[in-house]
Amino acid sequence: MNSSELINQTHIALDRDLREQALLLLQEVRAVDGVDPLSEQFVRGLAEPGLGHSHFVVNIGGKLVGLAASDGESSELAVHPAQRRQGIGKALIDATPTPSIWAHGNTDAAQALAASLRMKKTRELLVMKISGNALNKAAVYSDPAGFGHSSLANAPIAREKAEEKWLQANNEAFDWHPEQGGWDIHRLHQAQKASWYRDEDVLFLWQGEELAGFHWVKKHSATLQEIYVVGLAAAFRGQGLGDPLVRLGLHHMVTQGAKEIILYVEADNAPALSAYEKLGFTVVERHVVYEK
Repeated sequence: MNSSELINQTHIALDRDLREQALLLLQEVRAVDGVDPLSEQFVRGLAEPGLGHSHFVVNIGGKLVGLAASDGESSELAVHPAQRRQGIGKALIDATPTPSIWAHGNTDAAQALAASLRMKKTRELLVMKISGNALNKAAVYSDPAGFGHSSLANAPIAREKAEEKWLQANNEAFDWHPEQGGWDIHRLHQAQKASWYRDEDVLFLWQGEELAGFHWVKKHSATLQEIYVVGLAAAFRGQGLGDPLVRLGLHHMVTQGAKEIILYVEADNAPALSAYEKLGFTVVERHVVYEK
């Protein structure tokens, strides 16, 4: 029997036992590759039926050894290290309904598989990190003249209005972005259901009651945090507010105990890369989209 004949399509979020096997598989893959094979959204899709993800699985000897997840726009996969080079990865890629496949960490195994299938790299996402003295210097913050700051928890306007302005600024800042752009209030509220989310970690820069920009941070652990999303409203671009907006979030995270801070940025976003490098961030991981 070839690998494609072993694949079953399912919805793991509706099967508790299969979900536990999937989480164990992801742990075993990370232990060898040093990087999570599925992104946060796809891990959530293993437990949240409302996200509507579809899954393709391979079982050998009663054990889950291969998994692909798709949200209809892109797909991600994991193959147990002991079961690689047996056609399972190719079969999962063939089964997924999307041409775009993420390779987190762009490991040697992922590169070899993509090359064997003549897949082309179409997108690269970098993980950058800052720590130590560089972080302490970058986390110095003061409000720009004429501006003030708050979190969503203590915004100067009603929460509903603050979220509307946040959405508008987000969609203006990321009108080009395949995942972050085009959000509506339902998508925002869905994101706020994440276990790590806190209103206090959504920071706003205000000019009166006009939202100039936002900086949403994510706490991974007591010492590791993330610049999750940061963006300026269109009316406030070109005013030198990007640097203080980033520093606002860094200051917040450091005061909450962060010793290391990471962020994700597109590899072809030269202005953002330059700005983060000047603050002291360095590249530590690369995530790639291959097209089949």
